[in-house]
Amino acid sequence: MAVHTERGTSIVPANRVAWTPAGFTHYHRAHGDTDMRVVFLAPSLARLIPDHPAVFLASGLAREVLLALTGPRNYGSAPDYSRSARSRLLRVLVEELREAPEQPLHLPEPRDDRLQAIARMLYETPADNATLAELGKTIGASTRTLSRLLRNELGMTFYEWRTQLRVHHALVLLADGHDTTQTAYACGWANPSSFIAAFTNIIGTTPGRYRTSRQTTAHASQLPRAVKSSG
Repeated sequence: MAVHTERGTSIVPANRVAWTPAGFTHYHRAHGDTDMRVVFLAPSLARLIPDHPAVFLASGLAREVLLALTGPRNYGSAPDYSRSARSRLLRVLVEELREAPEQPLHLPEPRDDRLQAIARMLYETPADNATLAELGKTIGASTRTLSRLLRNELGMTFYEWRTQLRVHHALVLLADGHDTTQTAYACGWANPSSFIAAFTNIIGTTPGRYRTSRQTTAHASQLPRAVKSSG
């Protein structure tokens, strides 16, 4: 699942939790067979979680709490918990999210027109291996200027930004059923080995294991969850 806000795009693989604070206009798009659960938090709980959109790895307990709060897949309605019981479950969920590390799955959206132009080119053709200097010539900006903008706006180098963008694209392709080799070349890696290394560094597992675990979690109805603030 991809969640888009004015801050950028977060990719939410299986068994992750997407957090969207109040005040962030957003929309999402599912890729592949996705079972999404949505839980709203009151301001008193929401303030305990980061004040920016984020993605967390769902612990086993957090996953079970989310399932308890939303009911079995295709059940049609949430379980009828008492107000106090639901409040306790939400508190457990928040405590689990506070302990969970943020996942490096957020691709920030540039504000500068020149970076936005480059972003459009990279989104459209992620396999393009043009250098920053070559892209800069296309839009009329120097490498030095673009590097400074990337550092100041996104806190990344061009290599880090493009790698993150490609891994995001790879997650979508893998969700759509493409294998590791197809995905590697479609996203611009020279060979599957370099793709596997970059993917593993960001996602924490290999593309092959990710595809296998995704198929397992899909069968078990343990796919991305979305938690939102109601404040």
